[in-house]
Amino acid sequence: MSAKQDRNFDDLIDRFETRIYDTVKGSWRLDLLQQDLHQFTLPPSLKIWDAGCGQGQIALWLAGFGHQLTLCDLSSRMLDKAREKFARAGREAKFHHQSAQSLAIQLDEFDLVLCHAVIEWLADPLTSIRAIAEKVRPGGYLSLLFYNRNAMVYGNVLRGGWRLKPILEDSYLGQGHKLTPPNPQYPHELISIMHAQGFQVKAHTGIRVFHDYMSKQARENSDMSELFELEKRYCRLPAYRDMGRYVHLLLHRTDDSSSDGQETPGSIC
Repeated sequence: MSAKQDRNFDDLIDRFETRIYDTVKGSWRLDLLQQDLHQFTLPPSLKIWDAGCGQGQIALWLAGFGHQLTLCDLSSRMLDKAREKFARAGREAKFHHQSAQSLAIQLDEFDLVLCHAVIEWLADPLTSIRAIAEKVRPGGYLSLLFYNRNAMVYGNVLRGGWRLKPILEDSYLGQGHKLTPPNPQYPHELISIMHAQGFQVKAHTGIRVFHDYMSKQARENSDMSELFELEKRYCRLPAYRDMGRYVHLLLHRTDDSSSDGQETPGSIC
């Protein structure tokens, strides 16, 4: 991928379905996201923007509770999949074949903005997430899921060998296979950026805090239902959540920049 271009997944949509969406890993991710977003299953009806919707699984789930959905994606094939899912479910939504950051300037504010597994694929992730976050109304929420740079570093060091030198030289970004994001993010840096924009953390969850560090043999010898129970038990504890393959932040826009940058007392941790 060019360093100056966002990643378009038209060429990898089939691999996404087999490697991510139709796997235990994908179902776990959806389950934990739905837990963090449970408050939005209740009235009133909200205006929600899925900024980089992929195939629209979370958007369709939220549409089922009477919310008004707007979806966009850079991939026309992904967006077509999302349209098909909404049509089969008899749900309506607005669809835009456009990148989230370019569409943002054309949109009104929303009660909830979803940005899931998007920014790590963008050429300029931090500028883009600021533009996307501006579309959250005061008092609204941003649901931000991202590929965790901590996990990328730790996982590669555990595997050792030739992988150590690129980590030492900080030259490992953009060097993985096609499904390895080129711009993973550190949770503490994103929290600091979001706080500067008037957001506070309401939920902070690690996705796959154990699974991806286990050897293939260890996973094959494990009961997946037991492993997921452990994932659920530990995924919001501070020592584990920032080691998940992905990190999910549910952020509340208060527009109060006077706080000290710490997570609110009511945060899920």
